[in-house]
Amino acid sequence: MDTYPARAAGARVSEPLPVDDVLAPWRDAWPAALAAWSRFTRLQDPRLCRTQAEASKEGLSGSFAMIRLVDQRVVIDLEEIARLDLADYALEILAHEIGHHVLAPATATDHARLVARIRRALPTLEAHAPMVANLYADLLINDRLQRQCGLRMADIYRRIAEHRNSAATTPMWMLYMGIYEQLWQQGSGTLGGPVDDDAMRGDAWLGARVVRAYAGDWLDGATRFAALLLPYLVQSVSDPRVDALMDTRHAAQGSQPVGLDRIDDDELTPVLHPALDPRITGEKPQESPGEDQALPDTSTSRHSNTGAQAREPFEYGEILRAAGLNLSDHDIAVRYYRERALPHLIRFPTRPQPQAMEPQMEGLEPWELGDPLDALDWMQTVLQSPRVIPGLTTVQRTYGLAPGREPASEPVDLDLYVDSSGSMPNPQTHTSYLALAGAVIALSALRVGSRVQVTLWSGKQQELHTEGFVRSEDAILRVLTGFFGGATAFPIHRLRDTYAARTPHDRAVHILHLSDDGITTMFANDERGNSGWNVAANALRVGRAGGTMALNLYQPLPERLADAGKTAWVIDLLRARSEGWAIHVVRDMEQLLAFARDFSQRHYGSAPKARA
Repeated sequence: MDTYPARAAGARVSEPLPVDDVLAPWRDAWPAALAAWSRFTRLQDPRLCRTQAEASKEGLSGSFAMIRLVDQRVVIDLEEIARLDLADYALEILAHEIGHHVLAPATATDHARLVARIRRALPTLEAHAPMVANLYADLLINDRLQRQCGLRMADIYRRIAEHRNSAATTPMWMLYMGIYEQLWQQGSGTLGGPVDDDAMRGDAWLGARVVRAYAGDWLDGATRFAALLLPYLVQSVSDPRVDALMDTRHAAQGSQPVGLDRIDDDELTPVLHPALDPRITGEKPQESPGEDQALPDTSTSRHSNTGAQAREPFEYGEILRAAGLNLSDHDIAVRYYRERALPHLIRFPTRPQPQAMEPQMEGLEPWELGDPLDALDWMQTVLQSPRVIPGLTTVQRTYGLAPGREPASEPVDLDLYVDSSGSMPNPQTHTSYLALAGAVIALSALRVGSRVQVTLWSGKQQELHTEGFVRSEDAILRVLTGFFGGATAFPIHRLRDTYAARTPHDRAVHILHLSDDGITTMFANDERGNSGWNVAANALRVGRAGGTMALNLYQPLPERLADAGKTAWVIDLLRARSEGWAIHVVRDMEQLLAFARDFSQRHYGSAPKARA
């Protein structure tokens, strides 16, 4: 119900209402807008911005409304609302924005999945997937609000068209308005749809059928809608009226969509034009659709070891950016390898200690506000005073430590060295199984309390490392996803300095190298003239938990030195194996993932004792 004085429903005025006169009615319309979806719908109050500058600080620009999925907010630019003469439509616009939180896309993950599907249906025009996704979600929401709630959604589009009139109406806008005319049984051209173009009117009917047929499975219908719009996007992709509707352009900013590293099974189905979809046309499906019925699959992916197809990092990044996230290539790579690693994480080994310490009750101390509630000893509190006053009469138990009967366990720290020379892929653009294997092992180690040091290396003075042994996932993944692509020269000084500073009281450390035959540069002399062999041997001795090399080699290592021939790196690796290094050879980089999953069991299943 409108509460604006001196304005009848649908009436026009020559001057827009002042922003201050708009604010209160829009605030009052919020409960009714929530109730349009359900009486149980709950969202934070909307951000009603008085000026465009205020709206810009909230992230809104180019439109009069937007949503934020990260904090489930609706943001409204009241200055733009007044300028477009939309002040009378508070209930309609607020209910529409709520629909984005309730119906489509509802979550940041589904928003990104929607964009990913639409990208596949727009070959060479993938950059316009966010716009198409926005238009499609608007159709789903507006059709429900117009038909089931009786709201005046059609009037809003008339007002926008009047205020954002262009010299020539674009075919895409005409088609979009034609779809609404079909959905709501409006006369041809009443909203700006086609009048004399029978082909476009037929497409508008197909678009309306997509909205109705896939209302309950809107992700499945997204590619049909995109395929319908594709030829119209080729003709024209810019329309100021469309720009005014973009309320999900930055919807996912600041959020954490999940599961996008893999391609959903239903995402791989052929992209059909709605005219060829039996669910839309009602015709019987053909037994074997011809090649001309489906658009080509332009996704770039490969099979992961989990059975699903995995996207490449650059495609993963393009989807996140299209969903509204403003991230650098490095930030995207960190997210990508964390997601790829999660299904493969395993428990990292622990080491038995001579004796565990058990808690022993010793006495009482005051329980104050801010202390854990479960630490409050109610019995002793009531015994001391029948009147409970938090912070004054409340007490909690204190505990000391006493030797127990069972041995304790201590996690093994991990010292990880990853090759980033020119023979390795850039993890920020293509899948790097070195980075993925390192992420699986490092994140598994963190799960049981281990600390991890990661060093990424290439040529001389080309190395990136964490600040010692750390427990920060982000710090570890940022190093693993870096890239040099230079020469090959192992940073011997890093290995030397790490173990020169450790004492017998420090935790045991397992040293792990992910590389190829370039790892033998570790045995050269360092800048001080020290032998790399001596540095490596000292690291194994001080680390007390052994060392492993997982190497991508084009041939297996011989069992005997006599079979090594004169190949220098083969001779060096056989000597390294004889000095205590466990060497695992992979013929394909993808095998590093299986190695990462099996690493803990193969080397620590029996919890070997530290070396003397």
